[in-house]
Amino acid sequence: MNATEDPVWRARVHLAAANRLAVYDDLEEGIDNHFTMRVPGQEDRYLVLPFGLHWSEARASALIVFNEAGKVLEGSGSLELSALSIHAPLHRATGANVVLHTHQTWALALNMLEDNRLLPGSQTAAFLTGDIAYDDVYTGVADSLSEGERLASVLGDRKIMFLKNHGVLTVGDTVAQAYRRLYKLERVCRAQILAMSTGRPLALLDEAIVKKVAAQNPHNSHSQAEREALYFSAMMRVLDREMPGYAE
Repeated sequence: MNATEDPVWRARVHLAAANRLAVYDDLEEGIDNHFTMRVPGQEDRYLVLPFGLHWSEARASALIVFNEAGKVLEGSGSLELSALSIHAPLHRATGANVVLHTHQTWALALNMLEDNRLLPGSQTAAFLTGDIAYDDVYTGVADSLSEGERLASVLGDRKIMFLKNHGVLTVGDTVAQAYRRLYKLERVCRAQILAMSTGRPLALLDEAIVKKVAAQNPHNSHSQAEREALYFSAMMRVLDREMPGYAE
């Protein structure tokens, strides 16, 4: 099996790419926040960038493997407490392979409002609004597994969570799926904040139209999984030009 066929190496490459893409897309905060992925074929083994590396420095070989006990099992570097506290319980409780958490600007701006709900004001928003869970009470910096357990109970079977006064997170089966959700979320939050800033009434989509847009269309030219994979492959090609080295 060569490196491109090895599911563990591929997971490493994709997670490192997502970290760098977050820099390219202006979703990161330097060394803070965390992207994690379950090691393929293993339970209670998760990949993450060692704390202290800038996200633009992410490389597949540099990622560490940790467990819910907080022990670094593979690689060199340290695990930051909030990565353990939030991510490990979310993986275990929800079954998500990938958990991406950021304090990205436009989503955070919306989460600073008293009414922080994402509104169905655009086609892209319509794809997302029904899949968002809202954690409406900020409890402080995550410092124990109980916080991840609490967040998992709020998230339930949804794929996006708004964390009031804090940030957002997305989960997914693949890095491509979770990152595409995160990217699209930032775009629609930005659009909503800009539209609200005009002070003019928003034209929201009818509930029936929202349901129609969000439903899977069996006659579509490409499935959601195909779109996610094509998107992420395209973005890795962008990284190959603009920020190479993630696959090392």
